[in-house]
Amino acid sequence: MPQRRDAAIVGIHEYPLRVVGPGVSAIQIKAHSASKALEDAGFSWKDVDGVFDAGEAPGGGGLGISEYLGLKPTYIDSTNVGGSSFEFQANHARAAIAAGKCNVALLTYGSISHSERRAIGTAGPGGAGIPTLFGNMEDTWGMTLIAGYAMVKQRHMFQYGTTEEQFANISVVTRRHAMRNPEAVKAMTDLEFVGVKEITVDDVMESRLIASPLHLLECCMVSDGGGAVVIASAAAARNARKKPVWIIGTGEATKYRENGGDITVSAGAQSGPIAFGEAGIKPSEVDVLMAYDSFTITVMCMIEDLGFCRKGEGGAFVSEKGRLHFDGHLKPVMNTDGGGLSSNHPGMRGIFLLLEATRQLRGESTSQARNPKLAVAVGNGGQLGARHATGVTILAAD
Repeated sequence: MPQRRDAAIVGIHEYPLRVVGPGVSAIQIKAHSASKALEDAGFSWKDVDGVFDAGEAPGGGGLGISEYLGLKPTYIDSTNVGGSSFEFQANHARAAIAAGKCNVALLTYGSISHSERRAIGTAGPGGAGIPTLFGNMEDTWGMTLIAGYAMVKQRHMFQYGTTEEQFANISVVTRRHAMRNPEAVKAMTDLEFVGVKEITVDDVMESRLIASPLHLLECCMVSDGGGAVVIASAAAARNARKKPVWIIGTGEATKYRENGGDITVSAGAQSGPIAFGEAGIKPSEVDVLMAYDSFTITVMCMIEDLGFCRKGEGGAFVSEKGRLHFDGHLKPVMNTDGGGLSSNHPGMRGIFLLLEATRQLRGESTSQARNPKLAVAVGNGGQLGARHATGVTILAAD
């Protein structure tokens, strides 16, 4: 099947601050980021006819953000599947553009989770103590979000013999990349990290346990932040200010608790092959992997389930010398912006995966890989090992 190039990312912007301070709202972050992303693309507000919004900001959603920005879209998508929402939305934007429903799509995200002191991770499965459809069956037992991830890590260690040291390598590589990113360094400084520096496996192992066996340095930060992505048709992309980054493969899937189910297998085991099949490539060809890193176990499962290695072999894969680091000799490089572990995580991190993957394929990253041609953004929303969705977006340089 020939590779389709119906739509491309043509404009991006990442809000630079991870602690915004008083007087800045989530929807203001979205508006600022949208303006800058359109400027990056060389487009104007009147060019936008597709609006994609997860409704994460008060007053947002497809209707609210359209009015706030003064847009009159002919296509609206308000998909919200947690942290993977923006991979789903990018995939949907490509489909809508290919179907002729819109020509220029705008995706935005804004959050002030840190400033609002949201209990992300330490609250229940809903993320912030918000009642859910399943709360009466789950909340009584006191399972926090982070405890759920810790349980998956414990199972992975038991089932496959993965070691603590192997998991720690994920934290080490993301921190190394973060230290090359001035915005990530400022984020860690503003959030009062202890030791804003590159870290070692021992540092990770010696950091305190948050939910056994997850250590502090295996857990994402809670920050403010946001960003925007502009996706355009092939015809419009050719008039963009910079070279387009093409969406060539997409996949989406959901997973939840089932009797006899394996909690170490994510929905990526279903959505990954769909995306790679559509793109007509293999995981071994991918230069850049932007994997959702709410915790190290999330990354481990994404690497395995998307087929970068066999199930249960992720520990050896991430520990191999020359792997994952931006200047390594083995594909892929991973989370070159510093990731959710060391750059930002305002609650729904999927948009930042698209932003950094685009920077890499444009040659604009602070930890730039050598001439990358293919990148994968894999978002995971909800709770790994329980109810979650995994979206995969495969990107190609022009």
